[in-house]
This record gives sequence, C-alpha cells and structure tokens, in this order.
Amino acid sequence: MQAAIHTQDRSFNYGDGLFTTMQVRGGKIQLWPLHLQRLQLGATTLGFGDIDWFALQRQAEAAVTLTQQVIKILISRGEGGRGYACQDVSQPRIYISSSAMPDYTMAQRLGVQLSTARLQLGIQPLLAGLKHNNRLEQVLLKQELAQTDADDLLVLDQQGFITEATAANVFFYRSGNWYTPELTRAGVNGVMRQHIMQQHRKQLLDIAEVSWRLNELANVEAMFICNALMGIVPVKSINNLELTLLPVQQLQQKLNA
Repeated sequence: MQAAIHTQDRSFNYGDGLFTTMQVRGGKIQLWPLHLQRLQLGATTLGFGDIDWFALQRQAEAAVTLTQQVIKILISRGEGGRGYACQDVSQPRIYISSSAMPDYTMAQRLGVQLSTARLQLGIQPLLAGLKHNNRLEQVLLKQELAQTDADDLLVLDQQGFITEATAANVFFYRSGNWYTPELTRAGVNGVMRQHIMQQHRKQLLDIAEVSWRLNELANVEAMFICNALMGIVPVKSINNLELTLLPVQQLQQKLNA
C-alpha cells in the first residue's frame, strides 16, 4: 500500500490509472471477484506492468477495519517517464483508502428522480467500459446535477444514446423484459451491472443490451440505477414521467433472496 503520491506519479499527472470502489458488509468485501476482474481487464487494456494480484487482495482485506465501510483501490501505471510516453516508468503503484459507507436506505425504498444531463459523454471505444482515472466528465456532471432539483442525471453519449447516470448504471423495464444500455462507445461497465446480469443468466433470463435514444423512454414502465455501493435504487420519475416501482422491488427481492 502506497502512503504518499509522488509528483511523477502518472495517475496524478495524466489520470493514467484505474480504480474500483467496493462495499464492505459484515466485515467482508462484497463482489470481490468482479472488482478484481475489472482491475485486471483495465490493466491489460492499458498495458500496465506486472501486478501481484494475490498481494493486492491481501492488502485490500487488510484495509477492512469495520463491519461496514467503503474500500477504494487505485492503481497507477507508476512513476517516471517524460511526457505522455511510457518509457522508463516504474512498476504500477497501488493505493488503497477507506471511508464511511453512505446510507442509501431511503433511496432504495422510495426511489429517486432523474432528469437528462446537458453534458454528453465523449465517444472512445477503446476506453469504453473501463473505470479509468480520467473522470473529468463525471466531475462536470456532478456540478451540473448540483444546479438541478433532480437526485441524479441520465447521461447520453455524443451520438445521443442513453449511457448511464452520473455515477451509476441504468436499467429499464417494459413489457415484462429488462434492458440496459450497451457500453461500447462510452460509459463504465459497473460491477453491480455485471452482477445483476450474471444473476439473470443463472435464471436462464437475459437482459438485452440496447442502443436507445430518449424517445424510447416513452414506453418504459420502470427503471433503476445501480452501483457497487448503492445496490439497486428505483427511479420514480424521469423528466417528470412517473414510473412504477413494483418491477424494481421484485428484482431487489430476487437478488436479496
């Protein structure tokens, strides 16, 4: 575990890194295999040096000090190198931090209100799906959210396709089926998104990945947002369109069974 960040750290200078944020419940990290898989995929895609994944797991487990908390793992490509080039860069650096677990109880039970964001996500297929450290779009989205009365924002990409919320994935329900945006252009393939889709496949059900524009929302009956900390949070309205909570509540019960 790295205690301090050097001024030549590439994550600090260029956002050249990855991270994952994990929920601790009952003193154990939840969905660890998916968090590890996310980091490994990102490190491979970005061409990072060798990482001792077993040591990383031990460090993450050692950071758990409470029965309920948040643990964040950030991996930088390393230190050194002049400019953007990756020559003469040290081995990857691991940073692990912890914080208090937010309380999402009311949102999970009562639902949230969404509106559509003005800012649209840039298209970059190579980075789509990854939880990399270049998150200025999300910083700007949170600033935009703070200027509204909504609980969160539904975010489109620059081609006008629904992609995600400001820090969560999104699922839609209509005519007895669940759908979620496909993430080959932009967005983050979240751990909770993956978990929900895996659980559906175990029940021999598929959640269709779709490229929808805003006009598709006219036929949506229910909707939820999710991430590894909040779990499943129903959406009670989107752009003042009222939605039903029942299909989301039924899904919550299935996943908690």
